[in-house]
Amino acid sequence: MIYVIATTPMKPENKDDFIKGHKACTVETRKEKGCISYDGNVSVNDPNLYVVIERWESREDLNAHARAPHMKVWREYSANMKTGPTVIEIISDAKVEKL
Repeated sequence: MIYVIATTPMKPENKDDFIKGHKACTVETRKEKGCISYDGNVSVNDPNLYVVIERWESREDLNAHARAPHMKVWREYSANMKTGPTVIEIISDAKVEKL
């Protein structure tokens, strides 16, 4: 099993649109092969940080998710709503990758 924690700093003025857009992305992601769970929420410590927690059956499924058409749309849609890059941590078999 693969776990992913993705954190994105949001512009305060775009927060509502960012969250609304991500909810639409979530609906499509949950339909993907290998998606066990996929949820996004605002951080309890920072109201302008969005945290996504994901579980995937395999790295191949996660890689396919990254190439999914709705993810391309999401990346383009959200690009100007962030104050910095999304930090992605991939956790598998006691190994952590930070992208």
